[in-house]
Amino acid sequence: MGRISIPSIGAMLVMFLGLLLLQPACSINVKKEKNGQDKQVDINTPVGGIHVSKDADPADVGIMVYPGARLKEKGTDGEAKSANVNISSFGYGLRVVALEYESNDAPEKVVDYYKDKLKTYGSVLICHTSHLDVNADIKDEDRGSHELTCQGSSGRNVELKVGTRENQHIVAVEPEGSGSSFSLVYVRTHRKDAEI
Repeated sequence: MGRISIPSIGAMLVMFLGLLLLQPACSINVKKEKNGQDKQVDINTPVGGIHVSKDADPADVGIMVYPGARLKEKGTDGEAKSANVNISSFGYGLRVVALEYESNDAPEKVVDYYKDKLKTYGSVLICHTSHLDVNADIKDEDRGSHELTCQGSSGRNVELKVGTRENQHIVAVEPEGSGSSFSLVYVRTHRKDAEI
């Protein structure tokens, strides 16, 4: 599997959902919020499952929340700004946990804070981008590079990445008004019988 970008997760869910719903003994469980919107969806079949929840927790990402930051509840399009997605099927799996926050502090201050915090996971790669771009691989064999790379070298946003293509932590910071907006993202892929 090649590159996975966060916006394409919805498309992946639709594809996997279509495949999984064709399976016999499929179960679907949907939990609703008080306003009637879906809060959590669990789909299980004999060949895999999809588990999607708006209840993402910073502990699931493994990155501390910047002091004084506020969780963004919904975007301008009404979409939730946090997600916990776990897809497993045909011996492969993908887990993505993402939360979006806002702060009154300048982007440079937020970037400096996370440069230090992410060092606990290894060397921090600093990328300049125009949008969040996640590279994730599921390797069938232990060949090729597992290193994270920057996708482009220009843009007003800063992405801090640490880990490997199969297990990575990302902080994406962008200017927003006089402050900043930032995303905390954890991506983990696996093949065959590995645990996610």
